[in-house]
Amino acid sequence: MDDATPADVTTRLHRFGLARDRLRAAMAGVLGLGLTDLDALEQLELNGPLPQRELGSRLLLTSGAVTMLVDRLERLGLARRTPHPSDRRVTQVELMPEAALPELPEMNQYHAELAKAARALSPEARKQVQVLLIRLEEAADIAAGDMRGRTASRGRGGRRITDPTPPPQGGSDN
Repeated sequence: MDDATPADVTTRLHRFGLARDRLRAAMAGVLGLGLTDLDALEQLELNGPLPQRELGSRLLLTSGAVTMLVDRLERLGLARRTPHPSDRRVTQVELMPEAALPELPEMNQYHAELAKAARALSPEARKQVQVLLIRLEEAADIAAGDMRGRTASRGRGGRRITDPTPPPQGGSDN
């Protein structure tokens, strides 16, 4: 692996992303949650309380969809709405302090492997990996924002996938 090319690294990152997607889908299934529910919980865990509008923006949800999401998380006892500490016009969403998802031994093992792999890196390698991941996170956020802006400008029907086949050439024989 000492001679890994940039293409090898890119391929490995994509494979890891797909494996993580499968892990998260399996986790959501075991917990009886949807992936968006899991995404919301992860956002709140990493960032602390978020305004409901910000949570929706991070998850690329409409205001109606984020309202239904937060309603669902409240019914499950996983999150709650609270007033924003400095802006009474804003409702924020936070994890319930006493809420805990069931212990999943598979996730404990996964997190232990993550920690072990990070510890195995030299301090310089950890710094390089961290810089790489920050750059990739920023690039992904920029691309997602650009795409979201493009679909928002088309309205609700903007999520269509167009046929890559060019349209037939028009013209008449008459």
